[in-house]
Amino acid sequence: MTRIAAPGDELLSQCAPLLAQAENTMGYRPNDVLSLCHWPELLQSLGGLVQTVLQTGEVDPTLKRLIGIISSRTQGCTYCTAHSSYGANQLGVEADKIAAVFEFETSPLFSDAERVVLRVAWHGALQPNAVSDADFAALKEHFSEREIIEIVAVLSLYGFLNRWNDTLKTELEAPPAAFATSLADTGQG
Repeated sequence: MTRIAAPGDELLSQCAPLLAQAENTMGYRPNDVLSLCHWPELLQSLGGLVQTVLQTGEVDPTLKRLIGIISSRTQGCTYCTAHSSYGANQLGVEADKIAAVFEFETSPLFSDAERVVLRVAWHGALQPNAVSDADFAALKEHFSEREIIEIVAVLSLYGFLNRWNDTLKTELEAPPAAFATSLADTGQG
């Protein structure tokens, strides 16, 4: 059960445009956005950051979601793991690949470039200084400096989201919950 109740009508009305945007983007009303409505200025700022990091740039959006899965699961955030998994699937990533994300080093489902990124995401989620110079050298073999900045931005964004949602025990919505259950039911999640 979530630790913070949904905000009252006054705050919800202040956040209505951002709530509608999140619902249109995701296909459901995300509970983390509802909790952010308690501080509308934070929701406004974070909403812009999320949109920039996840929906613009040069790095493939599906790879950004895979970074989110690795980061979130490493941090133990079930909410963000389910959201990232569901979002990856909505963008066309097959369930088998999502389920195998922690087997990225050996699974034939992942390219060399994806392996490098997911290794950095995993090491960065463990602790920031676990990303080595060798990890960065490998990134530079596949990605421009601009793309590396995007990759680090995704990892950093999920650091915030993981802590926000896990600390507040944000309740998982039906669509990502159903997808996470389907992965678990098939022994993939």
